[in-house]
Amino acid sequence: QAQLTESGGGLVQAGDSLRLSCAASGRTFSDYAMAWFRRAPGKEREFVASISWHGAITYYADSVKGRFTISRDNAKNTVYLQMNSLKPEDTAVYYCAAGQNFGTTWYAYEYWGQGTQVTVSS
Repeated sequence: QAQLTESGGGLVQAGDSLRLSCAASGRTFSDYAMAWFRRAPGKEREFVASISWHGAITYYADSVKGRFTISRDNAKNTVYLQMNSLKPEDTAVYYCAAGQNFGTTWYAYEYWGQGTQVTVSS
């Protein structure tokens, strides 16, 4: 079973940048596709970005395309989400997910972290 631990969230102003990290343990990291999802208050869980097992393919939600970048370092068992030009509507709890299926839907991923809060003030 994989364990995922997110870090890097915080309170920033609109236009600022943050980098989220997700450290994985318990399984061979490169066996898993990785993704970031988020849940804003009062809203459903939303896909943000995903990356294939060796990082060759990435997907992004339209709302973050051009501003966010997902990457992974298999040697460090870590996936990252670089978030630039943050907007108040990016405010949410961000969750890291791992799965043997690669996609943009939450049910493709078997393992989930506890989440890290990102708050963007206007």
